[in-house]
Amino acid sequence: MTFDRKLRCAMVGGGRDAFIGAVHRKAMALDGEIDFVAGALSSDPEKARASGRELGLADGRNHGDWQSLLVDELKRPPEERIDFVSIVTPNHLHYPVAAAFVEAGFHVVCDKPLVNSSAEADALVQAVAKSGTVFGVTYNYTGYPMVREARHLVRSGVLGEVRKVTVEYNQGWLATGVEGQGNKQAGWRMDPARGGRVGTMGDIGSHAENLAATVTGLTLESICADLTAFGQGRQLDDDGHLLLRYSNGARGVIIASQVAAGLENDLRLQVSGTLGTISWRQEDPNQLVHSPLDGPRKILTRGSPWLCESARRASRLPAGHPESFIEAFANIYLGVAADIRAHATGRPADALAADYPRVAEGARGVHFIEKVVESANSECKWTDVG
Repeated sequence: MTFDRKLRCAMVGGGRDAFIGAVHRKAMALDGEIDFVAGALSSDPEKARASGRELGLADGRNHGDWQSLLVDELKRPPEERIDFVSIVTPNHLHYPVAAAFVEAGFHVVCDKPLVNSSAEADALVQAVAKSGTVFGVTYNYTGYPMVREARHLVRSGVLGEVRKVTVEYNQGWLATGVEGQGNKQAGWRMDPARGGRVGTMGDIGSHAENLAATVTGLTLESICADLTAFGQGRQLDDDGHLLLRYSNGARGVIIASQVAAGLENDLRLQVSGTLGTISWRQEDPNQLVHSPLDGPRKILTRGSPWLCESARRASRLPAGHPESFIEAFANIYLGVAADIRAHATGRPADALAADYPRVAEGARGVHFIEKVVESANSECKWTDVG
């Protein structure tokens, strides 16, 4: 049995003026494997339909709310239905939308953080297991070729035993009170009712945690967290620092700030082991620096033939032709697409092709965020993660 047609995708959220929705649509379109055919693109029905018309959706698949989208797809013959839904709403809507589509048998891609509580995360993990559907979470930085090379180097023992993991993620877009000036993204991200229990640590700190876990494979044992809201009147953090202890004895640090004035999207990873150190920076994503204990420093570049197969597969252009953010996002969609195609044919997916963050990783991230809040509110120095 083969499955060689394009996959059909619907989107919930991500309409007019939404930054991340446009990124998702460009990423899923990049490799010609996915068609965006349906949507409910805003919580405002009129805005949802207007956004869909602007993006060329057919009237019959351009809906004012996600419930109508789901009902309509279920009414359609199986051969006409969407294959998956992409959820790019504010955080508080992730769970009800994802749960409803999973229970209806649809595959799902969901933005991070997955949901707003461990109870919702656990319920979603169970629902996915019961339905057997594919579920991807867009921790997009894991899609960078040189992050996959970093994972290969660490997991294959090139660095020896890991001793120290440091992730810094610094932005400056919340350095002023932009949420009071009509900034839609800041408005919902700093609102506990829509953003959840954390602000910056949930928005970009969750990326930092996932990047560290993906590259090293280490199990987090305990944390010591400090969260701060520098912005006047903010109920959620806009800056945070974490000390980490891993089960193998390694130590770690996560710094996440959105009030680092003047900085843009400065994500950095450094992993040190007994035999050397690797360093990667998202704003210079096509290079990975490997500093071995007993030899000269090496600058590894994207597209080079001596990289691991996972890193090579994640590249579209020859070395020296920069690839970046959209392509990394597209690699997550390619992994999901490969898994959906394998699911449809009843065969297991090729592990290298279906390389993407799954619902369990999203759930781990939610649990991590809750433990960060617990630690930040505690007088104890260390909070067990287990």
